[in-house]
Amino acid sequence: MNNYGWGLPVAASTFAGQIDFGIWLIHIAMFGIFILWGIFFTYLLIKYRKRPGVPAEREHEDPSLAGELKSLTPDFIVMALEIGLIVFYALPGWSLIKMQMPDEKDAVVIHVVAEQFGWDVHYPGPDGKFGRRKPELVHFNNPIGLDRTDPDAADDILVGNEIHMPVNKKILIKLTSKDVIHDFFVPEFRIKQDAMPGMEISMWIEPNRIGKYELACAQLCGFGHSLMRGDVYVESREDFDKWLKSRASATPAPPKPSKPSEEF
Repeated sequence: MNNYGWGLPVAASTFAGQIDFGIWLIHIAMFGIFILWGIFFTYLLIKYRKRPGVPAEREHEDPSLAGELKSLTPDFIVMALEIGLIVFYALPGWSLIKMQMPDEKDAVVIHVVAEQFGWDVHYPGPDGKFGRRKPELVHFNNPIGLDRTDPDAADDILVGNEIHMPVNKKILIKLTSKDVIHDFFVPEFRIKQDAMPGMEISMWIEPNRIGKYELACAQLCGFGHSLMRGDVYVESREDFDKWLKSRASATPAPPKPSKPSEEF
């Protein structure tokens, strides 16, 4: 699927259209202001151009407050436009996307852990419960330190640089970082969020277009930054459940607890 063309990437989430509206609105407004100022300056260049026999004269300025306010009219118009964008577009949009998180029971919850230079993706498995993680268990074969002796972790699913999501379902992502600041960015979803070490940051998406999308790190994070990418698959609910089932069957069984040593 070709997700890119001459304009913005395809819109693949429910709030992508709202983001695109703001982008186009700002660009159209800036283009309109540019044209109007261009016309005004062209008028001034022609009207007040140097001509033989016409001396340069300073026009009389109105010293009153009304004269000052009149000269500031274009600034007031631009300011009113910017305040309108903030009040009627930016604040409601920010509240919807960044503040109104879906309830966990109504969403697919995924933990994403960023590191130099990849994405570790943690699903809770069929029981719907995330297992315990311990920093001391972090290893090449266990990048997030998942404690497989925890009953809740026995069926957890861990994949690298690959995220699967069901279409038309809210996805609640809990994002963190193991080392430095990274940035979770999927252009088609119109979402970008920093991953901060020591912090768990929630964000949500409702993908509405089946397809394959690219996850990139949008924060310079080291010499391998350009290689820090992953694939996001938006699938039907049936295909998503099949994938979960296939991954669950491939998950190794938790180690058996060792027997206490006998004392003689």
